[in-house]
Amino acid sequence: MSRSDTTETIIEFERLSETLEGRRHRTFLRARSRRRVDGKVVLITGGARGIGSETAKALTAKGARVVVTDVDAAALSEVVAEIGADKAVGVVADVCDLAAMEAAVARGVEKFGGIDLVLANAGIASYGSVLGVDPATFKRVLDVNLLGVFHTVRAALPSVIERNGYILVVSSLAAFAPAPGLAAYNASKAGAEHFANALRLEVAHQGVDVGSAHMSWIDTPLVREAKADFSAFRQMLNSMPGPLSKTTSVDACVKAFIQGLERRQRHVFVPGWVGIIAQLRTLVNSRIGTHDTLAQASQLVPRMDAEIARLGRSTSARNVGAAS
Repeated sequence: MSRSDTTETIIEFERLSETLEGRRHRTFLRARSRRRVDGKVVLITGGARGIGSETAKALTAKGARVVVTDVDAAALSEVVAEIGADKAVGVVADVCDLAAMEAAVARGVEKFGGIDLVLANAGIASYGSVLGVDPATFKRVLDVNLLGVFHTVRAALPSVIERNGYILVVSSLAAFAPAPGLAAYNASKAGAEHFANALRLEVAHQGVDVGSAHMSWIDTPLVREAKADFSAFRQMLNSMPGPLSKTTSVDACVKAFIQGLERRQRHVFVPGWVGIIAQLRTLVNSRIGTHDTLAQASQLVPRMDAEIARLGRSTSARNVGAAS
């Protein structure tokens, strides 16, 4: 090889190196940008109280703007007023209504320019055995917790794709560790997890990431009201082995959700040991894994059904309207 050929080769190598370095730098900047919520627009369902409202407040404190939906107009207005109208827009919308969710997304896009992140958080629960639960309430749980996720994602997805965003579907520990007397909740959360799994495969090539969140018992109105209403639920919770009987704070859950949104995580586990249960789900649902639960269920499920019959409802008093 002549000296001129060698020089040209070196020059070409330097150009290639500069190109590759530039690409790496741009990739790094995009990745770093994706790990921030500052300047992002987040759609949050079930945002009037509990995990939804506290996550909305935490996100805006970090520079995000939020589109918050709920069926509780009064509580939703309070959340938006606390955050500030420049950072939040509240839309009264039922996740069971696709048109309402499309309208909510349109409001967010109109005010903030688009949707970057989605937290599909809205959820309710019913209590009682398959024979004892109110059928209409059972259906409503499936509609809110599963069909509501579909409506939320369907409405937001065009904007999320346009902005190479991220969707976090709120599932539960119940997706792989069911509890007796909560069949609708268990089924809906298992469905939500698998919905997220399928969605992830569909939109990855469009630059969208999808995660699912799995929490144990969180100190939310849903859990507190269940404890207050049903002594059988309290006993079941208290008798669970090890950490399964513990209740985690909303603050800890919010921090995990924020991290999941920032890092676009595939899974968010709250607390972290829930991830171990997820890996052991086959054992958890085996004959050995369900031995203690079966022994308790024979006493607790009839008690829960009796309490439901006495109360005249299969869900919390606050959710009666939402479950009708």
